[in-house]
Amino acid sequence: MITTSDLSKTYKSNTVLNIPNLEIPKGQSFGLVGNNGAGKTTYFSLLLDLIRPTTGYIKSNEVLVNESEDWKPFTSAFIDESFLIGYLTPEEYFYFIGELRGQNKADVDALTAKFEDFFHGEILGQKKYLRDLSKGNQKKAGIVAALIGSPEVIILDEPFANLDPTTQIRLKQIIKELTDNRDVTVLISSHDLMHVTDVCERIVVLDKGEIVKDIETSEATLKELEAHFSSTTTII
Repeated sequence: MITTSDLSKTYKSNTVLNIPNLEIPKGQSFGLVGNNGAGKTTYFSLLLDLIRPTTGYIKSNEVLVNESEDWKPFTSAFIDESFLIGYLTPEEYFYFIGELRGQNKADVDALTAKFEDFFHGEILGQKKYLRDLSKGNQKKAGIVAALIGSPEVIILDEPFANLDPTTQIRLKQIIKELTDNRDVTVLISSHDLMHVTDVCERIVVLDKGEIVKDIETSEATLKELEAHFSSTTTII
């Protein structure tokens, strides 16, 4: 589904990402972990054509991401609050995204109704603009907006940050449900090793822009990751 080949990103003389090869098959729940500056957000930004590669390419469903926009109809993401439109209410934002993805208001309402427990009564019907919501509630809105239109590839950068424990648990259920039928590929970056091992069947560790571990998740994975990061001197 997603093929990365000879990919690098360099700013002046500083190479921040260097991935010779990475294959992510359709339907996989894929986790990306690493210390600050490891290259996680850079990789997602390249995957979303937010920045251009210095060398190499990413193909998503055989589409060259940096040369065509044909990947956009089946791809969604929530990276940070810049993906939101601050002067809209959550409802207005959901309808806007729905329109972009060929969904009518009834379709959007049916989807958002499934996440009432995720919203905790703090998102819909509050007559607040997105810019006035807390960081956690902005994240909830952004994550659910990324699910509108049944995308095949969903990219979430640090989805568990700023969420309370109850919401984190519900989010893990949502992610597992998305990948249960093997039709949706979910890519997650996170600093939370426990959460990422709970929801991802495969985890790649980046260090200074390079892949240093590629792990099929098992009962031993969390301890392996903890051992890896405890042996480094860089603080997450």
